[in-house]
Amino acid sequence: MATTLCSRAVQKLGWLPCTQSVRHGSKSVTRHRKPVHFLKQKLMALTQYIPPQPAVSERCIIPPSKQVQEESGLTRLLKREVEALFRDNKMVAVFQNNAVTAEDMLQLKHRLMKHSIAVKFYPNQVARSYLSDSKYSNLLPLFIGQNVLLVSREPKVKEMLQTLRTMPHIILLGACVEDALLSRQGVLNYSKLPSLAVIQGEVVGGLSLMTSQTASLLQHHPLQLSRLLQQYVKQQSEGDGGETEGAEAR
Repeated sequence: MATTLCSRAVQKLGWLPCTQSVRHGSKSVTRHRKPVHFLKQKLMALTQYIPPQPAVSERCIIPPSKQVQEESGLTRLLKREVEALFRDNKMVAVFQNNAVTAEDMLQLKHRLMKHSIAVKFYPNQVARSYLSDSKYSNLLPLFIGQNVLLVSREPKVKEMLQTLRTMPHIILLGACVEDALLSRQGVLNYSKLPSLAVIQGEVVGGLSLMTSQTASLLQHHPLQLSRLLQQYVKQQSEGDGGETEGAEAR
């Protein structure tokens, strides 16, 4: 009873407590996010959508874009020269240049010019761009590294190999002789063949021998028949002569 009266009296008199809390700074945060329950977290992690990955990488499906570069005027000019070289010459030999000095190359050019064989140099990119679309596409594997082309209007394979015997730094890779693609061994075998004049002489001799044999076979039976007839006439004439002599003797 006494405490109740005292409390009422204090409220009426406006009594304040001795300590009073004073707030400084920002306002109090009353909206705190409640932490998600761990069971709900597990459920959300299990039900999270995972997009399927393609079996093949996108880099393999979509080809990379290639920038098409136009050929320069010099490249087109060299390409036309290579085309004319294969069209106008019957022999085009491909060699590998293994660090031949400029002086040795100059001497080689002079020695080959005696046989009407020219030395040509072209970039591999130009040669490969022409050969890829031509009937000489099988020569593409030869154009790797530093190459030298020896060309002539006539197939002078034997003279070319004899001139290059003293040049071990230049290695034969292959050749195109009279529109026929030859390997290194094929070129060596071609150089061992006799000249065209010798082959033509052998062919003419063989044909004349065959014609003479045919003529002799055709004339054999008529000659034999004529000899037999001559012998028969001779025998008949001798028999008639003996009969006339016997009749006269009687």
